[in-house]
Amino acid sequence: MSTTADVIVVGAGIIGAACAYRLAERGLRVRLLEAAPAPAAGSTGKSAAGVRVQFTEAVNVRLSWHSIQEYRQMPEAGYRPIGYLLLVPEEDWADHLRGVELQRGLGVPVEVRGLEAAQEWFAFEPHGLAGATFGPADGVVDPHGICMEYLRRARGLGALLHLEAEVLRAERQGGVWQVQTPAGTFEAPVLLNAAGAWAGEVGRRAGLEIPVQPARRMVFCSAPLPEPPAGPLTIDLSTGFYFRPEGERLIFGKSNPADLGFAEGMDWGWLEPTLEAGLPRFPWLERLALDRRASWWGYYEVTPDHNPILGWMPGVKGWANACGFSGHGVQQAAAVGRLMAEEVADGRAHSLDIDPLRYERFSRAVGVLERHIV
Repeated sequence: MSTTADVIVVGAGIIGAACAYRLAERGLRVRLLEAAPAPAAGSTGKSAAGVRVQFTEAVNVRLSWHSIQEYRQMPEAGYRPIGYLLLVPEEDWADHLRGVELQRGLGVPVEVRGLEAAQEWFAFEPHGLAGATFGPADGVVDPHGICMEYLRRARGLGALLHLEAEVLRAERQGGVWQVQTPAGTFEAPVLLNAAGAWAGEVGRRAGLEIPVQPARRMVFCSAPLPEPPAGPLTIDLSTGFYFRPEGERLIFGKSNPADLGFAEGMDWGWLEPTLEAGLPRFPWLERLALDRRASWWGYYEVTPDHNPILGWMPGVKGWANACGFSGHGVQQAAAVGRLMAEEVADGRAHSLDIDPLRYERFSRAVGVLERHIV
C-alpha cells in the first residue's frame, strides 16, 4: 500500500521542518520523512547555533536577515543578539569594507571598529589585522526549539511526520515520485530533498547526482569559568578560529577542510591544530581547562562552493532541493521555508531571487563567490 501526498519532504531537521510548515500553510498535503528515530537529530541538534548577516553575497545576506526577523518574533527560537565580531586581516580589509557597504545597503546593521575598540569584550593580539566589524543583530538561537516549533505548526496544518523512514529508493513513475522506506511506500508528485548531510546520498538513491557531502566538525567546550563570560561570537578570519560564550563556558573550534565523509565521534587529534590557530591571537586561551564530556561533533553538509542548493532540479520533473547549506542552515531556514513553498506552490520562488543558488550554477564558470565561509 502506498501513502499519497502532494509533497514529500525528506529530512526533519530545521530546513525540512520550515519547508513542511510553509508548504502545509499553502494548503498542500505534506508527508515528512525522517531516517532517524527523532527529528532534529542531525546537524540541527548539533549546531553551534550562530546566526549572522555578515556575508559578502546579497543572496546570503537577505536569507539570513529575513530569517532573523522571523526568529525575533518566535519565543521558541531563543534568539539572543550577542553579536558577531569578525577580525579582519590586512590583505582582506578593502574587500571586507565593500562587503560592509553591501550589507548596509540591504538594511543590515554593521559597525566598523578599530582594533582597540574591538577589544571591548576579549583581548587579542592585533598583529596582521587591519580592523574588525561587529554585527549587533547577529547572535545565537535554539535550533532544536525552532525545529520543533515548525514541526508543531506543520502538524497543526495536517502535515504528517514519519520517523525511521529512511529513503531506500525513489523513482518517478506515472507522474509521481514513489519513495520506498522501512515505514512503507510514499507517493507524491513533488519530492523536496532537505536531507542535510545525507542529501547527496538521497539523490543517489534516486539516480541523481547532487553535489552535497558530509563534513565532520568539532565543537570544543571549556570547563566552567570562575566568571561567566559575556561577549560576541568572535571569528579570526585569518585562521577561521572562532569562539563564543555558552553559559559558564566558552565553546570554540575551527573547520577541518579534509574531514569529509561520514566519520563519527570526536576527533581529539584536531584539538591541537585548532589551538595552534587560536593561541597566537588569543593567548589567554591557554588558561582554559577543556571539558571533554561537554564537547561535541556534528556534520556540515558541504557543496563545492559552500553555498546551498535551492530550487527545482534541472531536467528532473518534480524534484526540488533545499540542501548543502555548509553551516548556514540554521541561520537561513526561516527564509528558505517560505521560498521553497513559493517554488513548489507557485512554480518559482519570487519573494527573493534564489537564482544564484540554483543547481544550474555548477555548469557555469563562476559560481557564488561568498568570502565569509567559516
